[in-house]
Amino acid sequence: MNCKKLFLTVLTLTACLAAPLAHSQGKPIRLIVPYAAGGPLDITARALAERVKETLGTVIIENRPGAGGNIGADAVAKAAPDGLTIGIAATATHAVNPWLYSKMPYNAATDFAPITQMVRVPNVLVMNAETAQRLKINSVQELIAYAKANPAKLNYASGGNGSAGHLAGEMFKRDAGIFAVHIPYNGGAPAQLALLSGQVDFNFDNLATAAPNIRSGKLKALAVTTLAPSGALPGVPPVADTLKGFAIDTWWGLVAPAATPKDVLMRLNHAFVAALEAPVTKTRFAALLAEPVPSTPEEFGALMNSERAKYEKLVKASGARVD
Repeated sequence: MNCKKLFLTVLTLTACLAAPLAHSQGKPIRLIVPYAAGGPLDITARALAERVKETLGTVIIENRPGAGGNIGADAVAKAAPDGLTIGIAATATHAVNPWLYSKMPYNAATDFAPITQMVRVPNVLVMNAETAQRLKINSVQELIAYAKANPAKLNYASGGNGSAGHLAGEMFKRDAGIFAVHIPYNGGAPAQLALLSGQVDFNFDNLATAAPNIRSGKLKALAVTTLAPSGALPGVPPVADTLKGFAIDTWWGLVAPAATPKDVLMRLNHAFVAALEAPVTKTRFAALLAEPVPSTPEEFGALMNSERAKYEKLVKASGARVD
């Protein structure tokens, strides 16, 4: 090998070895969370940002809430595709909102490149414990039987039209062949308060939110909404045990702008997957009743596509719109 070829070979190897360190030696990565600070998405994002410091360098969390998550998601979609701006894609921003909002600032199907799914959080079908006792309802089967025997006597609350709780309720009504009145509230907290006070009969709530009241005995958990039982709620069966195929849980993950190069996406994927698989991450997420779900970009992309198709039917059937 002549000197010129040797020099070029060494130069190429040096560049390849330096590539994985580009982030740590250059600008920090900006991770946009499309919701306010302090919530589960924000907490998990900050936990992962801390875990990837050694491989990716500094990751700065930027909260951009508003319009059901659309403002933050749009900021990711329109960022430079250089791997220095990434963001969280959630059930709302990438599966529900495209059908709920009459005008969207971004295209959820084409404006993003998936990196990895982060977590899955079960939702749970809960009743006011006193109501359940009074109506002698201790299972999904008994709830359905009561609804069929007493048409239009049951109602359920949600955090608003088009919210996860609303769409889960509509899916349950459709699959069970029952009717229950939907009562929308201005957020999940008022909806849960209405259930606790006995103003409504049942809710589909996020397990992390409902768990304290389930443990205290104020709420009765009838079923989880994942296909399989949840280790966070032992002894509580899935709705799918009664209504085959019923699955409607909450998920979120990481995405980059659509034109981000493949090698950059894979470097990000490897770093965040390693962080998600770390025992300390699993322990921390368990406190939020969130299950880490590291994945390939292709797997996360397929999940988002299938979820969009599912929610298209649910949102259109519910009639919910945000104009």
